[in-house]
Amino acid sequence: MSTLRGRASPDLILNAAVLGVGMHPGAWRLRREPPATAFTPAYFRRIGELAEAACLHAVFLADTLSVDEENYERPNLGAVDPLLALTLIAGATEHVGLVATASTTFSEPFGLARRFASLDHLSGGRAAWNVVTTFVPAVAANFGSAPLPAPADRYRRAEEFVDVVQALWRSWQADALIGDQESGHYAEATRVKRLNHHGEFFDVAGPLTLPPSPQGEPVLFQAGSSEAGRGLAARTADAVFTAQNTLVAAQAFRRDMRSRVAAAGRDPDRFKVLPGLLAVLGGTEAEARARKARLDELAGDAERRKLALRLGVPVELLQLDAPLPVDAVLANPAFKGAEGFRQAALELGVREGLTVREILYRNGGGHVQVVGTPEQVADHIAHWHREGAVDGFNLMIDVLPDGLEDLVEQVVPLLQRRGLFRDEYAGRTLRANLGLHSQP
Repeated sequence: MSTLRGRASPDLILNAAVLGVGMHPGAWRLRREPPATAFTPAYFRRIGELAEAACLHAVFLADTLSVDEENYERPNLGAVDPLLALTLIAGATEHVGLVATASTTFSEPFGLARRFASLDHLSGGRAAWNVVTTFVPAVAANFGSAPLPAPADRYRRAEEFVDVVQALWRSWQADALIGDQESGHYAEATRVKRLNHHGEFFDVAGPLTLPPSPQGEPVLFQAGSSEAGRGLAARTADAVFTAQNTLVAAQAFRRDMRSRVAAAGRDPDRFKVLPGLLAVLGGTEAEARARKARLDELAGDAERRKLALRLGVPVELLQLDAPLPVDAVLANPAFKGAEGFRQAALELGVREGLTVREILYRNGGGHVQVVGTPEQVADHIAHWHREGAVDGFNLMIDVLPDGLEDLVEQVVPLLQRRGLFRDEYAGRTLRANLGLHSQP
């Protein structure tokens, strides 16, 4: 086992990102259980228990508001409402954080703020909201007749949305709830503030129906690496979930985000950068490659079609043994997808001169992919952390739940023995465990 030296502090953050029955398009065919087991309480409880036993920081759930992106070829990556699933996990665990994705494009602030505050209370201060602006055009038809807004409009709405939600979470002062049963003094009304917000997109009177949770308010993640996404994250978020496929790009992204956070008057040391990492594990490198080959075989052409969707080009333009058609990708003025995913794939392909086939091997659904042994995956995590490229990773699991079992049983102990990852929870709340502030 190799030992990497350098920035070896136990502040490395690891979350288990749960997307359907696994990130790989072939996951549902390889796993031992039938696909419908992913809609059961036992499935989510098992994931929560695995994550907590390994002292992972959080379980991170995706959300899907349309069937079109997967097109019935595999289970949707976020078919079950993430807040409801995380409530199940909250009841089966005591420490692990609970991160739910929710769109600002197709939600409204008061209801979302109340639901997340409720999860935060019911879990003892472990909730987090992953802020996204929906980029899948088909979703719009599920919420009315209007088309998907342009990216700039989506982010203007998101800016106002997040401001309103945070104002609602802060509408009760920490000492507003008196709870004096003897005198009958429940709450001090002068310490609860109405918003009376009137903006471009929302009119919200407030206040929220709930006082602050044990961690004050839910942690805020933001998923998006476009210019507008970076601006929103720097001003409002505690952590950013990003797609970075090369060390150089990840280092540049983290430097940029820390600079933006500081310019916004916030402490960059309390802002966390967490790219996705998809590991395909085997006892030997040959075993890992065989697992990947089997998954690819079961998925057919799904990964190439997914890459074409992320890049905004027809799948026919992606010839497996040819370079990326960069000019065609950049010449698409109608592109409304995720800028972060597109840029990450371009960065990987252009910087390293890869063919489409090679990109698919390194770019797992948009995120950096490591196919190898537990030691090789641990080396990758340690190297990127040591080199200042990340504060940690959202671990994208190839097949659930066995891929998560392998990670927590084989990779996490290696990181713990190297002094890179903790072996117990430091605090009672997610905010404390992420190092965002001291435990209240």
